[in-house]
Amino acid sequence: MFRKILSVFLFLTIGLSHVYAEPSAGITLGSTRMIYNASVSQTAIGIMNSDNRAYLIQSWVSKTPESKSKEDRLFITTPPLFRLEPDSKNSVRVMYIGNSLPQDRESVFWLNIKSIPSTEKTNNNTLVIAIKSQIKLFYRPTDLPGDPALAYKQIKFLVKNDKLVIDNPTAFSVSFNEIKINGILLQDAVMVLPFSTQTINKNVALGQTVTWTVINDYGGITPVETTRIIK
Repeated sequence: MFRKILSVFLFLTIGLSHVYAEPSAGITLGSTRMIYNASVSQTAIGIMNSDNRAYLIQSWVSKTPESKSKEDRLFITTPPLFRLEPDSKNSVRVMYIGNSLPQDRESVFWLNIKSIPSTEKTNNNTLVIAIKSQIKLFYRPTDLPGDPALAYKQIKFLVKNDKLVIDNPTAFSVSFNEIKINGILLQDAVMVLPFSTQTINKNVALGQTVTWTVINDYGGITPVETTRIIK
């Protein structure tokens, strides 16, 4: 799923009275997630401009979705900044240049794509809205044990201190689409990292039925899996 964060750029012309907003809705990405296999030197994502105006496209990789800096030098994007003409396509390539990531599990980063619409010179004050789209970037080392397409079947749901704990014993990250406890939908979709647990602020009891689906490598939804909560 995309995380949309609005960054506002205000361009003023002196002595004029009103401001209008232009939404940058013409940019779409070719995928909702990126799998970076360690066996390749780079991977890419397509970017399409279906609008009738050009956009300035900026890209970078960050360690967290909230990060405002571009200090993470494990990955570079190219081109990091370019102009995308109306009704045209281009791609951003991501290259891993580091050597410090764990090789026994996936690591998760965020690919940021910021699109800034072009404006015509007018006699009006102009408020231009730039949209930053974020998708998960999964760095997947070679020869990890197991099948990433089946990792969600190994998830365990536990109860500790009356709270729900999700246990991921696999080497792959698992991004949930939805989780239901006795048919009741949990409000927050979560991602559980490899060999990790995550506690959910939800009162549960031993033996309750859990059904869940997750988002696969292609952005699709897996079949429903069912289990019971255990200790």
